[in-house]
Amino acid sequence: MREPERVLNVFAHSFLVLWSALAAGPVIWVVLASLRPHADLVSDPFGLPTGLAWENFAHAWTRADIGRYTLNSVIVLAGSLSGTMLLGAMAAYALARFDFPGRRLVHLLFAGGMMFPVFLALVPLFFVLDNLGLLHTRRGLILVYIAYSLPFTTFFLVTFFRTLPTAVQEAAALDGASHTRTFFQIMMPMARPGLISVGVFNVLGQWNQFVLPRVLNAGDPDDAVLPQGLAALMVQQGYEGDWGALYAGVTMAMLPVLVVHVTFQRQVRAGLTAGAVR
Repeated sequence: MREPERVLNVFAHSFLVLWSALAAGPVIWVVLASLRPHADLVSDPFGLPTGLAWENFAHAWTRADIGRYTLNSVIVLAGSLSGTMLLGAMAAYALARFDFPGRRLVHLLFAGGMMFPVFLALVPLFFVLDNLGLLHTRRGLILVYIAYSLPFTTFFLVTFFRTLPTAVQEAAALDGASHTRTFFQIMMPMARPGLISVGVFNVLGQWNQFVLPRVLNAGDPDDAVLPQGLAALMVQQGYEGDWGALYAGVTMAMLPVLVVHVTFQRQVRAGLTAGAVR
C-alpha cells in the first residue's frame, strides 16, 4: 500500500472511531446514570455507578407513569405504522407498475411532501382535527402520523417496486389473478426488504416524534405518548429531584429503538441496496 493511501486509511479509521465514540458515548452515559442512586448523581454527575439502583426504573414506570405513556406510544405506533405501510405500499405499487394520466404529477406531489416542513402545518392541523372532533385523541394522532410519513414511504417504495421483475406480474395476470391478489400475494412478499427498511425508518421517526403530539395531543394526559411523558418527567425534576428516574425513563424510551435497530439492521442494509443491484 502506498504512503498516501496508508495515511488516508488511518485518517478514515480515526474519524470513524471518533464518530462512534460521539454517537455511543451519550447512550452509554445515560444507561449508566439510570443505574446510579440519586445522591451519587447529585454529588458526582459524571462518575461511575457505585451500586445498582434498580428502583429508578420502578419509580419511572409507576410514579412517573412511564408505563402508561409507553402503552399509548405502542398503540399509536401500531395504528400509524400499519396505515402508513399499507397505504404507502399501495400508492407506490400503483405509481411504479401502472401507467395512467397524471402519474408523474402525483409522484412529484409525494416527493414535494417530503420537503414540506411539519412546523408550517401545525396550526392548520390543529383546526382540522378540532373540527373533526379528533383533537387531543390517539385516533387523530394516528391519522396525522400516517399523513406525515406517507410521502417518504411512497417515494422510497416507488423506486423499489420498479426493480421487481415484470414477468412475475404478467404471469399472475395470465393465470387470472386480480390486481389485488397480485399485489398482496406476489408483489408484497417480493418487496419485503424494502418494506422492512422503510418500516424501520417510520418506527424510529414516529416513536421519537415530540412536536406533533405536543401540539395536537396536549389536552388529556391519559392519552399522552412517551416523548410527552419524558418531557413532563424532566420538568418535575425542578421540584422532586429524582434524576435517577429521569435517566431510567430515557433508557426505557431508547430500548425499543435499539432493539429494532439491532434486529433489522441487516434487512435495512439489504433493502437499501436491493434496488441498486437488481
